[in-house]
Amino acid sequence: EKEMVDFRRWITALAVLAIFAGLAGAQVGGGGTQGGPLLCSATVAVPPALRAEGLTELIGDIVLTCTGGTATTTGAAIPTANITVSLGTQVTSRILGNGGASNSSEALLLMDEPGVATLPAPVAGFGPQAPQTLCTTPGLGAGPGGCVAFASDRTVNGGTIQVAVNSAGAAAANVFQGLVVANQVTFQGIPILAPVSAGVQRIFRITNVRANISGLGGGGQAGTTQLLASVSISGSTSLPINTPVQTAGFIQNGLSVDFRNSNNSSGLGSGGGGFNQCGPGNTSGNPLGVAILRYNENFGTAFKTRVAPTAAYNGQSGTPSTQNIPGTIYNSESGFYFPAASNGGFAAGLADYGTRLKAVFNNVSPGVRIFVSVTNLAANVTSANTAAPAGNTNTSSYAVLINGEASPDANGFPPVLSPTTGINGSPATTGLYDITSGGAVAGASYTAVWEVINTNPATNEQFIFGVWTQFSPNPGNNSPLPGTATVNASYAPTAPVPFSTSAGSQASSSLTIPRFADTSSARNVMNIAICQTLLLFPYVANVSGFDTGIAISNTSTDPIGTSAQNGTCSLSFYDGSGKTPNVTTPNVPTGTVYTALLSDPKVAPGFQGYMFALCNFQYAHGFAFITDALTRNLAEGYLALVINGTLNRNNGSPAGEGLGN
Repeated sequence: EKEMVDFRRWITALAVLAIFAGLAGAQVGGGGTQGGPLLCSATVAVPPALRAEGLTELIGDIVLTCTGGTATTTGAAIPTANITVSLGTQVTSRILGNGGASNSSEALLLMDEPGVATLPAPVAGFGPQAPQTLCTTPGLGAGPGGCVAFASDRTVNGGTIQVAVNSAGAAAANVFQGLVVANQVTFQGIPILAPVSAGVQRIFRITNVRANISGLGGGGQAGTTQLLASVSISGSTSLPINTPVQTAGFIQNGLSVDFRNSNNSSGLGSGGGGFNQCGPGNTSGNPLGVAILRYNENFGTAFKTRVAPTAAYNGQSGTPSTQNIPGTIYNSESGFYFPAASNGGFAAGLADYGTRLKAVFNNVSPGVRIFVSVTNLAANVTSANTAAPAGNTNTSSYAVLINGEASPDANGFPPVLSPTTGINGSPATTGLYDITSGGAVAGASYTAVWEVINTNPATNEQFIFGVWTQFSPNPGNNSPLPGTATVNASYAPTAPVPFSTSAGSQASSSLTIPRFADTSSARNVMNIAICQTLLLFPYVANVSGFDTGIAISNTSTDPIGTSAQNGTCSLSFYDGSGKTPNVTTPNVPTGTVYTALLSDPKVAPGFQGYMFALCNFQYAHGFAFITDALTRNLAEGYLALVINGTLNRNNGSPAGEGLGN
């Protein structure tokens, strides 16, 4: 990553060097010298990949390169213009509200690449060697009553170069804040000092423009959906722009999530991780593995740290003092960091945290505990926690569990949660956190959020997090309740209300950056099934003087420690003409026997065929006795077949039925 940043800096340096090499040899008089009409061209050198889920995506820097024009009279105020960028979606750059303008933002316009001090400049202290100086009147810019700039002549190599100065004769303001309204950001009162001579250029760089990409839709195949930005120059000085519509980014889904079983060998079934109501719930032992959630990065910069880490600070730093070189690509949630433009604890360009990933669990049965891993794992629920990498510029994949999707990072320290228990060895190598705080309650929702601490922009990464459970089996009290828990996996934080109608999709002074739309769908992650036994009675009859007696025993109380259960049995009869309506028995308490005759009007008089009994308790056993009611002294009895829970009835399955008595 450092090599990539250095490469981008050199590209910028060479471009600016070429620009100001031309200025050094220009002959610009104190007024009236004509260099042709003043024309500007717009470019976006490197349109970035934009996450389709993002509400605050940083678009590519828009650079206006202007040539020609007429010199300004020496000592006169430099004429100004308003430069506006329009998108097909809302501009969501942070609103700072400073400088007397309620909609002033973190979006910035930089003149002549200030702050590239390593480059030569035709006039010392100006151009790339000028300090980055904020115009403190964003509503006026350099217009009347604002940070007015004046034309001043400087002699260079026997010629004259015109520069912009303030009323004290020092370099004029060269950083301007944009005013955000809906889908536009406008930079008011930008001084337009014509470069005049052939080969001389004036550079306006527009940076820190964020956009609601989710509002555009798209995000399919990489590179097929473009974000277009239109640039215009108007006001007291109106200028034509060559190629005013630019591709400012390519929209692509940034995240996909796989749901796997706990050993990561295959996808979850329709019910997710399956558990019986009667256990085991491992209340007194280690939590049981349920599933793993695998967050896949769809392109190399979809997961970002808060700032671009350097040897001096990590990727969560709140003071990235070197993240302010014009034209540099930082591959972080933060953009061009400019603390001079700040208000309310927020600074221009600085995000609140790195990329966050969340899982929201719903429909968790009361009393069931849900645990998640406190870091990403190597493969599955038997993996150890990923160790915190050494070195601030480490690019290994690393994420940590934090205490909320919108909790702010401290300066370099995310709000990490400590494990509440651990598994896999003694001492435990995998720390877990109970997100249900001791057990779920009815109707509650539970959220786990991890923040990306280290990432590698040169590769598509995967972050794997484990899910475990614990509960107290009590089938006699129908606890835990049968049901299927679901999970939604997405970026975080998501807008507080549906983004299409909320301020979450608009520029804001209070909502955190980054933020996202939740485009996920609920997936089954854990199923608790009632404890059941399925009995098959292969032949029962009440025809031609014969009758069948049925007995079903609830043996869930026995001398070897089974848990006492009770429940009804559902009797389904089949005779080749279709299934008759079910017959539901009364509740069969543990240690008792349900008996009935087929001839009973409440059972199945006149029936001949086979019957299934599905009992809502384990350890049911059945017996059938067929007799001719002593007419011919014919009788036969048999044990019902117990069909195991692992019964596989798939067509063509070589396993066949598993039956046990």
